[in-house]
Amino acid sequence: MNVRTRKLVGTIALVVFLVVYAVLAMALGASRIVGSSSFYEGIYFLVAGLAWVIPAGFVVRWMQSPD
Repeated sequence: MNVRTRKLVGTIALVVFLVVYAVLAMALGASRIVGSSSFYEGIYFLVAGLAWVIPAGFVVRWMQSPD
């Protein structure tokens, strides 16, 4: 697979992943976390807001690998 095709596939995969991840993180936060102490809410949303970076980094690294 050439670089251009990998970038297209990776971009589509990242967009789909981020939409699904955001919806699941919000649903989990709204059902389980909201209503508890604001400290726990802040920790959850901080971790959930940054956790997508790790899998996205792997996809970006794959997209940029040479042929």
